[in-house]
Amino acid sequence: MAFDLILAAVAGYLLGSIPFGLVLTRLAGLGDIRQIGSGNIGATNVLRTGRKGLALATLLLDGGKGAIAVGLVWVLLGREVVPVAGFAAVLGHNFPVWLGFKGGKGVATTFGTLMAASWPVGLACCGTWILVAAVFRYSSLSALVGLALSPAYAFYFAGPDYALMAAGLAVMGFYRHKSNIIRLVRGEEPRIGGKKTGDTPS
Repeated sequence: MAFDLILAAVAGYLLGSIPFGLVLTRLAGLGDIRQIGSGNIGATNVLRTGRKGLALATLLLDGGKGAIAVGLVWVLLGREVVPVAGFAAVLGHNFPVWLGFKGGKGVATTFGTLMAASWPVGLACCGTWILVAAVFRYSSLSALVGLALSPAYAFYFAGPDYALMAAGLAVMGFYRHKSNIIRLVRGEEPRIGGKKTGDTPS
């Protein structure tokens, strides 16, 4: 069991640490995404290049790598170690060893991980994001509310072990969004569709 946990953690981290935003923008001839906008490697910052297709691809791939990490570990090692792989995948996205541990904010990877681990949990989190975004028009606030509620969703739909994973992901997500939280409190956070300043979730 200990070996399975270590293998799940390593596999999840390595898959999660693939910097798709950086890879795609370089392949598209747009240079280093870390030198654009917020410097983040996630889909929101890729959108600042003006290439919506690349941003969508980054979003899907960032979510997909979390889902793949969970799916592979589930099939090969069993459901019991899925929470470890899921947490490690988001950790890899947020702190990739290849980029000096400077990655994205993990929203897409977190939601992809939760969707694969328990689709009702993933749908509930995505639905929460959409609802909050529609009402308040803050991408960061939508992500934070979805993250905050994810442990409750996971406990109800998937059990305490998955709730613990979701809680860990929520804590990590809030940490990565600390600058957004400060701007939200100050009323300085840009709204969806408004002027884009500072860094936003990715």
